[in-house]
Amino acid sequence: MKTIDAEILKKMYISGANNLYNHYPEIDRLNVFPVPDGDTGMNMNLTFTSGMKEIQNRNDDNVYDLAKAFSGGLLMGARGNSGVITSQIFRGFAEGLKGKKKATIEDLIGAFKSAKEVAYKAVMKPVEGTILTVIRESSEALCALKKVPNSVEDLMDILLEESKKSLDHTPELLPVLKDVGVVDSGGTGLWRIFEGMNSAAHGKMVERIENVETSGSEVPTLEQQEVALYAGAQLSEDEEGYGYCTQFILRIGKPEDGKKPFDEKKFRRFLATHGKSLVLVRDDDIVKVHVHTLTPGNMLNYAQNFGEFVTITIENMSEEHHNIENGRTATDMAGNIADAKKKAAEEAAAAEAKGPKAKFGIIAVSSGEGLDEIFKELGANVIVSGGQTMNPSTQDFIEAIKKCHAENVYILPNNSNIVMASSQACEVFDEDDTVARVVPSTTIPQGISALMMFNPEGEPDDVYNDMKAALKSVKSGSVTYAIKDTDIDGVHITKDYYMAMMDKKIVNCVKEKNDALKELVASMVDEDCTVLTVYAGSDVSEEEAAAINEELVSEYGDDMDIDVKMGNQPVYSFLVGIE
Repeated sequence: MKTIDAEILKKMYISGANNLYNHYPEIDRLNVFPVPDGDTGMNMNLTFTSGMKEIQNRNDDNVYDLAKAFSGGLLMGARGNSGVITSQIFRGFAEGLKGKKKATIEDLIGAFKSAKEVAYKAVMKPVEGTILTVIRESSEALCALKKVPNSVEDLMDILLEESKKSLDHTPELLPVLKDVGVVDSGGTGLWRIFEGMNSAAHGKMVERIENVETSGSEVPTLEQQEVALYAGAQLSEDEEGYGYCTQFILRIGKPEDGKKPFDEKKFRRFLATHGKSLVLVRDDDIVKVHVHTLTPGNMLNYAQNFGEFVTITIENMSEEHHNIENGRTATDMAGNIADAKKKAAEEAAAAEAKGPKAKFGIIAVSSGEGLDEIFKELGANVIVSGGQTMNPSTQDFIEAIKKCHAENVYILPNNSNIVMASSQACEVFDEDDTVARVVPSTTIPQGISALMMFNPEGEPDDVYNDMKAALKSVKSGSVTYAIKDTDIDGVHITKDYYMAMMDKKIVNCVKEKNDALKELVASMVDEDCTVLTVYAGSDVSEEEAAAINEELVSEYGDDMDIDVKMGNQPVYSFLVGIE
């Protein structure tokens, strides 16, 4: 075929989504830490599923409208770095089809080129050897063709071949992967999407496999899994540790208001020169910015020359990022600004019925009845279910912000993998009389400590700063079971044994969970500690918790206040907080 219409494109998206779903467990296993976790494959799968929900009941008569709707769904459902970058790729693909009723072979080449450009534009410091490399090299290969392919099928064959070639080359670009030949997990997910799209282009839809977890997908060696883990850790350090994460929404002003004319290219160039990881989106008179900088004040002073701020958020990244896998998140939600405004208008009447907005609202991410109750007792207004194996989406947080019905909303993500989605929700939320901000707690103990510092009588900025400062006073640990045999940091990990971890560093791995807890507490306690709190998981009975409390009081009760609470959380037998 020489062109594709909206119906064919929809089939290609569906087939790509199904193929990703069929392979997401093996993508997870490419870089899995030896604890139960969702990781890259799951995040990409859930992100793509969100896009599919957006278009499943649509019957568009042009490819652009369909591609734009699909992109919007991806953006709202994006989870994790891999999911957000995937959303940027398909946002660029949609932009490349703007104004098209049908897409020719040349149009598709341009759309894949646009996909690469938008993804790289969103990530100011691209890390090669990742999903970004796969979209760049495969799209560049299409643009470099001396002769336009005879059919869409031929084009997709070339795209699939070039993306696989690029994927296989990723270990050469990341030496930490090269040691055992592991390929990038995010790039693998993108290649699987292209594989499914290619199959549909040839008239063969990929169907979802029932019980995909047991479908016999090839599993990387334990050595490969370990190396991939450290690749992710390396990328996290390279990409996230840079000054202050500065985010703001600017409403462009007019000369009569004393504002300078806004030139997007010059504006972008200034921010990029004075910061890193820049994401900038403009929608009419609204400009949304995300940038990492050592001097946020300079950024804000410059921006105010062109308009007035709707929202501003500045966060010290050394306190909020620990476990990013690869690349830099793209917080671009331009495709959904209009949707957010529309939904806000539709709910305005309902909001008025609730009466005037409260001064403060608190959102806490939690998993487990006991933890839910603890957060509620401390003042959380809305609980978002989530955690290690359940990463809430951007949309989940937007809905939670609305439920708070407050002028100032603070979100406690309580997991390093959830900070980005919650921050993205704050960016896209568009009600002038509500300011939503993230208190970047990465553990449950941090979240509880921050909430204990909440002062409902304080000024919004002071309250936010006090809650954020409380994160520094907490040391966090956890005990969970190992899902594989391996060796990490000199500790031998035995499948189904219990690991004790302090700030993501494995302390021990032993047969009994109570022994793991004892060694963990011993490694965390020092002379400055005054409070020890343990949250027992769903696999711990109240009798066991009481016995553990007695043992800890006997050992440390003279120097610290000890409290063992029933958190009933899954995955983790114990969560430990020490102040």
